[in-house]
Amino acid sequence: MNEKASRRRLEFVTRWRTRIADFLFPEDDGDWLAILRIGLGLEVVLYSLAALPDWRTMFGRSGTGFLNREFTEAVFSIQNPLVPRIGWFVTFGEKIGLSENATLTLLWTLFFAAGCLLIAGLLSRSAAIVAWLLHLCAAKSAEYLSYGVDNFLTIGLFYLMICPLPGSWALDRKLWRAVPANSELLGFFRRVLQLHLCAIYFFGGLTKCLGAGWWTGDSMWRALIRPPFDLIASQTLIQWQPLLLVLGIGVCVLETAFPVFIWPKATRSIWLSGIIAMHIGIAVTMGLYLFSLVMIVLNLAAFGPSMLRLRPSAPADSQAVNVAI
Repeated sequence: MNEKASRRRLEFVTRWRTRIADFLFPEDDGDWLAILRIGLGLEVVLYSLAALPDWRTMFGRSGTGFLNREFTEAVFSIQNPLVPRIGWFVTFGEKIGLSENATLTLLWTLFFAAGCLLIAGLLSRSAAIVAWLLHLCAAKSAEYLSYGVDNFLTIGLFYLMICPLPGSWALDRKLWRAVPANSELLGFFRRVLQLHLCAIYFFGGLTKCLGAGWWTGDSMWRALIRPPFDLIASQTLIQWQPLLLVLGIGVCVLETAFPVFIWPKATRSIWLSGIIAMHIGIAVTMGLYLFSLVMIVLNLAAFGPSMLRLRPSAPADSQAVNVAI
């Protein structure tokens, strides 16, 4: 009797261990990594171009009044002296004879070039490391001027930096004949990104659900009338007030139920389309184009390859989807 019970327990443990391994290490063809690399490369290029007019103002010693680079870095060096920042590069540049303006120009050029290399898939690993490091430095040195796009771009570039590059559609494969990564390793990194997005949307949606403003439309109203996001006239928003109530509830449902409906094939395309439509709406109504772009890229990389049908037949990706269900 004891032997039968032990055998059943062993079979149960083995069966669940196999299921967990199949879930965490599904076979994948790597198309998601190409979407992530190209999308984040485009994001870095657009981000650097948007920051170019104010680059020296934000990170120069003259700064932007009270919230200049030196003040921000001094505050954060007390909290965590190991956080990388632009001031490190400026100090190093001065030691080798470069002026502050020359160092800042060089940093911007490297950041922009890293984005271009990521799009092309050339020197992908080095470009990802440079892009992540410089963006992290810029975000921390201008912490009080940053917003959600900086957090999610840092997250996306970190995933890209540690993933088994170069992935599909990269010049590195043609020029250096890079060997494709193990399909299960590609599947593991994609699975981690998927679970991370599920956690982000669930807790973000749960926070909204706990506040009364999203159920009455007040939070939508406040978000759309607050400068500099007030692209729509207040008179128009007053006429759309019943719609704001529906949209607020829809956002709560989309985000909170994201971990439930994004996995089954029957609802994945619907939920992914809804999330993308939500971010497009944020870009159009509030002007947060860079934030919306990075979120769309992360979602398409995590859950989009099977829906986009990037290849005529992708058995590996199909297998990964079946395991997820």
